[in-house]
Amino acid sequence: MRTNIKHYLASLGPDRLTVWRWHFFAGLFCLPFVALLCLTGSVYLFKPQIEGWIDWKYDHLPAAISSSPQEDVNSALKAVPGGSFLAYELPTSPHSAARVLVNGANGEAVRVYVEQNHHAVLKTVLEEDRFERLVFKLHGQLLLGNLGSVIMEMVASWTIVLVVSGLWLWWPRNQRGLAGVLYPRLTQTGRARWRDLHAVTGVWVSIVLTLFLVSGLPWSYVWGHALLSVENTVGHITSVKDWEIGAVPAQETIAGHPMVSHHEDMPGMDMSEDMPSQVNLDGLNNVTRTAEKLSLAAPVLITPPANSDDVWTIRSDAQNRPLRESVKVMGDGHIIVKEPFSHKAAIDRVIGYGVAAHEGHLFGWANQLLNLLVALGLLLMSCAATVLWLKRRPEEKFGAPPVLPSSKMGLIAIGVLCILGILLPELGISLICIAVAGKLSRLKASRVSRQ
Repeated sequence: MRTNIKHYLASLGPDRLTVWRWHFFAGLFCLPFVALLCLTGSVYLFKPQIEGWIDWKYDHLPAAISSSPQEDVNSALKAVPGGSFLAYELPTSPHSAARVLVNGANGEAVRVYVEQNHHAVLKTVLEEDRFERLVFKLHGQLLLGNLGSVIMEMVASWTIVLVVSGLWLWWPRNQRGLAGVLYPRLTQTGRARWRDLHAVTGVWVSIVLTLFLVSGLPWSYVWGHALLSVENTVGHITSVKDWEIGAVPAQETIAGHPMVSHHEDMPGMDMSEDMPSQVNLDGLNNVTRTAEKLSLAAPVLITPPANSDDVWTIRSDAQNRPLRESVKVMGDGHIIVKEPFSHKAAIDRVIGYGVAAHEGHLFGWANQLLNLLVALGLLLMSCAATVLWLKRRPEEKFGAPPVLPSSKMGLIAIGVLCILGILLPELGISLICIAVAGKLSRLKASRVSRQ
């Protein structure tokens, strides 16, 4: 009876050569992008340390005897002609320069470093040109805006197929012992060693890699907008999003507007039209004093009223998103309401934890180390896969696993692909295109054979 059930389940599954073929082509498409993601992601992991090194001299100035954020902002506005006030970043120590974010006349956010004692401008830099911002856009958008976001979402979708098919191929069937299953046989030579480095490393990093891929989807253009539509439909939006969906201008994220990419799709639309050109700065000093007493996780941004109601916003932009908190304050420094992370909708909290873990800041340096090890493991796995292909590939041939008359997908594989295609829209569309192309190819081959 048990043997019959085993044979029945086996008949529903795909044959090994078919799974290998899917794994091969998914890897051929994904691995170059995976290598890029590993390299850029490893750099972005250490964003706080890198930013601290870049801005070192601006955080080791003579101690501020007295401070006037209002004067700092006025100096910054003079340094950016035609600009308007976006936000004031609370200095992390008396030795730090004030950072003032200004919306330039051309609609680009400018970061201005201001010395607190004499309110002298030390440096101005476009927010989009900062090193960490460039790495972020390269990592998630290939520096191509929403088009790059769509491409990387496609890569993430097919990498999940790569993981699922890889685990199916790795699953031990008639092998005895754990060698080559849970640890590589380094004493082997040739293809066996590279196979173990590829398969065993892939198994160990696959769980964390899948979490990386899933936690990165809310940033992507298609999946992120689909999630936002669902949230709007069910009415679970309780606050402004803490993550960007697609390519979002830096000034929009700084100002605290809904972080959805739409301005790029509407030429001629200027962010400055959404905000008052002149802001009454009289309350800034009072609001800053209140912000200093709140002890929010750095960096802390103070943004001006969006209209004439004199309500300022103090918010933490910490990369460890569960530490983020937003506080509404009147111009006299009186607190109106606090909005901690725990008050967000459940789905927003889940994504917040996922994003913090993805960026390596949920549980401190250990999170950074874990993510770095996963990235290095993925690089090793990608290199081993490339070597395996080159060693196995016949001379002057592509080396793809062949399609045999006995090849079959099986109901189990078809069911898994259907589920993934529904959950991942870009994967679903590409699977439909592959199915249509395959059908047309077979029809063409049939016509040729009849002629």
